[in-house]
Amino acid sequence: MTDCIFCKIVTGDIPSDNVYRDEQVTAFRDINPSAPTHILIVTNQHIDSVNKLRVDDEALIGHLFTAAKNIAVKEGIAESGYRLIMNTNADGGQTVFHIHLHLLGGAPMKHPMG
Repeated sequence: MTDCIFCKIVTGDIPSDNVYRDEQVTAFRDINPSAPTHILIVTNQHIDSVNKLRVDDEALIGHLFTAAKNIAVKEGIAESGYRLIMNTNADGGQTVFHIHLHLLGGAPMKHPMG
């Protein structure tokens, strides 16, 4: 998708502070962090949102979560704990319509979330 900021980050057209990349996902530090560690993990393939997932995407989404776990270990926040957030559509807080996980950690998370 030519106008998607995350697609441009995946292709390298927009620079980012990458922390992980493989053939299926790219992870980079959020430019407006909500926690000491705030990493966005995006699929390299453009998928608008959870609502656009197909059965064929199940392995990719599983890999997205496995990558999140591995990044949390690498960042040193796995043992203390972290939060994974995936927003869907406008009312769910999604502002970039390219499926992605927010990995937040490095400090106790606050509640309630809404």
